[in-house]
Amino acid sequence: MSDTTEKNDFPWGPATGVGSLPGGDAREAAKTVTGSFEDFPFLAELPARGPGADMTGRTIGMLVDLYAHVEPSGWRISDRPGRDTRRARSWLGEDLDALEEFTQGYEGALKVQAVGPWTLAAALELRGGEAALGDAGACRDLAGSLAEGLRQHLAEVRKRVPGARVVLQLDEPSLTAVLRGQIRTASGYRTHRAVDRQVVESALRDVSAVHEGPVVVHSCAPDVPFALLRRAGAAGISFDFGLLTERDEEAIGEAVEGGTKLFAGVVPSTDGPLSDPGGSVMGVRTLWRRLGLNPGTLAESVVITPACGLAGASPAHARAALAHCVRAAKSLADNPE
Repeated sequence: MSDTTEKNDFPWGPATGVGSLPGGDAREAAKTVTGSFEDFPFLAELPARGPGADMTGRTIGMLVDLYAHVEPSGWRISDRPGRDTRRARSWLGEDLDALEEFTQGYEGALKVQAVGPWTLAAALELRGGEAALGDAGACRDLAGSLAEGLRQHLAEVRKRVPGARVVLQLDEPSLTAVLRGQIRTASGYRTHRAVDRQVVESALRDVSAVHEGPVVVHSCAPDVPFALLRRAGAAGISFDFGLLTERDEEAIGEAVEGGTKLFAGVVPSTDGPLSDPGGSVMGVRTLWRRLGLNPGTLAESVVITPACGLAGASPAHARAALAHCVRAAKSLADNPE
């Protein structure tokens, strides 16, 4: 993991997407993303194509020596790679082909996403149908397999877009529920025990360590554990700005002062009217003032994103939301006060 000075020198773009987009056409998605974000494109996920194109399925396709297939209840561990794993890998290959086509000669920040070890452990069922989360050994194996798979995936991305500075985003929407013991067992009557914070932190650190560049952790759930993620080495934290409460403010102030990049999800990720760009970032400016932070640091501390993935939006709203992120980021840079 890079140290803070290196993090601060990293050429982050002013705005980017979270991960998913509507539709099923890889070339169309890559064209939209690279057209919207000249400084910070990302490898889009297109879950509408079906199981294996969703964020969990795509990440399962990256695992090394661990396979899974789709059951009515979700993804379940298998003995060997089957149709679902092959499909996930094939779609990822298509998406990488499309990204490579539209990033010829590109030399800036480029983000790729994968599900983090704890949300994966909460989503992936062992052979008996219970989540891997309930078995400490299975969690360790899963984190190890994920780390190895990500190492290979990142090498492939660097080969295809050699000039890019790659940012790895780990999606951890279930992390708070894992820490609080709120993930339900298969019967639905009980919950899995809360996982010790140090164990959570250590697995996140180990998985992040496979990437030489910055790692961002994304969660669009309430109560993002900012301090834990920073201790685990996250260079950036991506969250739904609308879910913040006063309880989060101190942790956010410390994160900014410690050089952590905030990926502020301020643009609605489902269809509906978009406010003017300045209005979208007004909450960020207000928070800065309340925390007594220097407005001059706003643009370099914050990356503007949609509130969450855009898979549930119409294609027209998704395109408008991405363009709006760029305009909102410009408004923040031009008028930080």
